Amino acid sequence: MASVSKLLLLLLCTYLHTLIAHAGDDLRSYKFLPVGSLKSAAVSCSLPKVAPSSGVVTVPLHHRHGPCSTVPSTNAPTLENMLRRDQLRAAYITRKYSGVNGSAGDVEGSDVTVPTTLGTSLDTLEYLITVGMGSPAVTQTMLIDTGSDVSWVQCKPCSQCHSQADSLFDPSSSSTYSAFSCTSAACAQLRQRGCSSSQCQYTVKYGDGSTGSGTYSSDVLALGSSTVENFQFGCSQSESGNLLQDQTAGLMGLGGGAESLATQTAGTFGKAFSYCLPPTPGSSGFLTLGAATSGFVVKTPMLRSTQVPSYYGVLLQAIRVGGRQLNIPASAFSAGSIMDSGTIITRLPRTAYSALSSAFKAGMKQYPPAQPMGIFDTCFDFSGQSSVSIPTVALVFSGGAVVDLASDGIILGSCLAFAANSDDTSLGIIGNVQQRTFEVLYDVGGGAVGFKAGAC
Repeated sequence: MASVSKLLLLLLCTYLHTLIAHAGDDLRSYKFLPVGSLKSAAVSCSLPKVAPSSGVVTVPLHHRHGPCSTVPSTNAPTLENMLRRDQLRAAYITRKYSGVNGSAGDVEGSDVTVPTTLGTSLDTLEYLITVGMGSPAVTQTMLIDTGSDVSWVQCKPCSQCHSQADSLFDPSSSSTYSAFSCTSAACAQLRQRGCSSSQCQYTVKYGDGSTGSGTYSSDVLALGSSTVENFQFGCSQSESGNLLQDQTAGLMGLGGGAESLATQTAGTFGKAFSYCLPPTPGSSGFLTLGAATSGFVVKTPMLRSTQVPSYYGVLLQAIRVGGRQLNIPASAFSAGSIMDSGTIITRLPRTAYSALSSAFKAGMKQYPPAQPMGIFDTCFDFSGQSSVSIPTVALVFSGGAVVDLASDGIILGSCLAFAANSDDTSLGIIGNVQQRTFEVLYDVGGGAVGFKAGAC
C-alpha cells in the first residue's frame, strides 16, 4: 500500500511540474515525448501500416542502422557528420536554383507501393527501398531521392565502385538488359552525356561533390510483385567522393525530370506518387506509384520551375509555435521552397528561422540551454529528464494547408531540427526530418502536394 501511495505522489508531482512549467498555456499546444525516443534506439522492426489492395505493390523504407535495414552497417555516422554532408547538399540545391527568377517557379499543373526505410546505416539520413533489377531479378537496395532524376545501380565491370551489401548487378547475366546507343532519344534527354563504343554514357553530380558515371541502359525493374519493362537507368562503373563510402547498390530518382522513376511510370500508374518516411530505425514506411489523390484534406499548390524541373516546389507562408502564428512578414517567404527527401533538415529564410527559434526557446524555458551543434544553434540540456514537453510547430503553406509536425520533426538529438539560410532570398528546403510520419503526396498531374498525418 505504501508503494502505491509513493507512486501516486510521484505522478502527482510530475503532473504539477508540467502545469507549472506551462502555466497560462493550453497543454494541447505542447507535445510530450520520452527522452529515449530522441536517441532512436530500436531492437525490432515494425511493418508499414499500408493495407494491401489489388493492383498495389508495397515496398518498405528503413533506417540504415536499424533492424529494418537490409544493408548491414558497423559504424554509425555522428549527427555532426551527417549534418555537414547535408549542408553541402542544401548549398548545392540553392546554387542550382539561383538562376530561377523571383520565386519557386510556375505551377504546372493501378498503383505500386514500395516500402521505404530511413538510410542511416549508409552514412546519411536518406531512405532506402529494395527492388529487383534484370532477368532474372537481382535484389538491389537503393536510396530514394526526390531531388534526382537519373536512377543508377553499380554494375560489373566496375573500375571504381564502393562495396555493397547486395550482389553487384551484372548486365551480361540479364536476358532483358540493353545499353542505349549514343544516337537514341533516351541518351539525348540526359543533361550530361557522352559516347563510348557507340554506347551512351551518363554522368551524375551531387550536392556533396560526389559523382558517378557509366553506361545508360534499360532493363526490367521489379517493384514488389509489379514489373516495369524497359526501365531506364545508369549502369555505374566509376564513382568519386562520398558515393564510395555508401553501401547501397545505387539511387532511385523520383524528381520531376524525364529520366525519373515517377515520370517513366506515369503512363502506367498515373501522374501521382506518395511516400511515408518512418520516424525511427525500427519502423517502416512506403513508396506508392499511382497514389490515390483523394483523402488528402491538407493540400497546397505544387510549384514547378521550367529551368530546374527536377524539384517539386511549395510556398511556405507562415509558421505557428504552440498554436500561435509568428509575426513573420510575407516577403520573407517569397523565394519559395522545395520538398526534398534527400535533404535532412529544413532550411528556412533567416527572418523566419529567427522568429521560430525565439518562440521555441520561450516555450522551453524549463530546460537549460546547451551548446550549439553544427548547424543547430537552438539546443537544450535534457540531462536527468525521462520525458520532455516541447511546443507544437506547424508549417502553413499556400492554400491554407496547415501541417502540424510530429515531435520527431521538431527535435533532432536535443536541438530544434531547423536551420537558417544565409538570407531571405535563398530557396527554402522542406527536409525529410519534417516529413516523417506523414504520407506526402506528389500529385504532379493535379499540381498539388498533400499531407496525411500518422501514415507510418
